[in-house]
Amino acid sequence: RIAPGPRDRAEVTTMALTSAAIPPLATWHFLRGAVRHRRVTPWRGLPDLVLFDRDGTLVRDYPYNGDPELVKPVPGAEEAVDALRARGVRVGVVSNQSGVARGIVSREQVDACMARLDELLGPFETVQVCPHGPDDGCTCRKPAPGMVKAACAELDVDPARCVVIGDIGADVEAAAAAGASGIMVPTPVTRKQEVAAAPRVAATLTAAVDDVLAGRW
Repeated sequence: RIAPGPRDRAEVTTMALTSAAIPPLATWHFLRGAVRHRRVTPWRGLPDLVLFDRDGTLVRDYPYNGDPELVKPVPGAEEAVDALRARGVRVGVVSNQSGVARGIVSREQVDACMARLDELLGPFETVQVCPHGPDDGCTCRKPAPGMVKAACAELDVDPARCVVIGDIGADVEAAAAAGASGIMVPTPVTRKQEVAAAPRVAATLTAAVDDVLAGRW
């Protein structure tokens, strides 16, 4: 530090004192920051894809709905989805529709409701629907990872760069099984044990998307 000169008494004294003071001060500053921010999650950047559950997450949950007129977005849904698009994050839908297997609704009715969803909140870059029942043994029905993997494959996205947002345990379990991240937005029908087991929970859809945009996923 004193090689360039002038190497007089004042410079040598200053350099000696600062050289002795800098290491402990730097260590103190590092430890102070580490303690203050110990609960802050690392910045992960933005994901490449966010997949939403449909009923109970993007729209109000009317069980086995086959009527497009009953497709009603939850508060903040349009703004949340648009906020992701505005930041260049692709969006899609992954939805269990066992009403088809149960004979309660037809696939055509399900598709009509999806078309209405696209009119209200779209366009979505991928829409994955599982028409099977819980006892059919398929690989697509959440909590199986099939729809999440299919959506990622369709858009050439690494599942590790994908977030799944849903209202029940099956949504976040499907995300984990596919190698994606999951965020739960509980509703009154979400079981307490599902909330407790979820890797990340947000109070509202808006809050969940805010977390994604802040790199907390």
